Amino acid sequence: MKKEIIISLSKTFEESAYEQDGVEYWLARDLQVLLDYSEWRNFAQVIDKAKTASKNAGQNVSDHFVDVNKMVELGSGAQREVDDIMLTRYASYLIAQNGDPRKERIAFAQSYFALQTRKQELLEERIALTERLQAREKLVTTETELSKIIYDRGVDGQGFGRIRSKGDQALFGGHTTIKNLSVA
Repeated sequence: MKKEIIISLSKTFEESAYEQDGVEYWLARDLQVLLDYSEWRNFAQVIDKAKTASKNAGQNVSDHFVDVNKMVELGSGAQREVDDIMLTRYASYLIAQNGDPRKERIAFAQSYFALQTRKQELLEERIALTERLQAREKLVTTETELSKIIYDRGVDGQGFGRIRSKGDQALFGGHTTIKNLSVA
């Protein structure tokens, strides 16, 4: 696939997304066109496969596939109500995975959603790592302050060890860091 087509399709996929209450979604009829399905009945079969995949993955299907209606304009200028489905990114991903990979746009969508999913995973890992590092820095700062206070109060090394071990015991389910700790 040419680079220009990839850039164009990426932009089209992102621009086709909607957002409501902080939740990103696509409409199935829009996605149908994006994925190069000319007939709704054929695309509906792919949606049904994606719903089955979602259910088999233990997901609540109605969290990712929400039935809605929308008005479409007919050639005469009149409007008519048609069924549509609000799709989360996850639902859209499943639809792409269950589509016909011989279609260039389906092949693109499969790669697109896989890459977007990986980007999200990496972002979540980075956030978790940052939070863990911040917690560790806070722990170091707190332990340093505690050690200073304990030594300022005249507690010796053994006393400090007992205090530390009691704290560890509280944190780690009764396990101490000192063997044969005898507290009077």
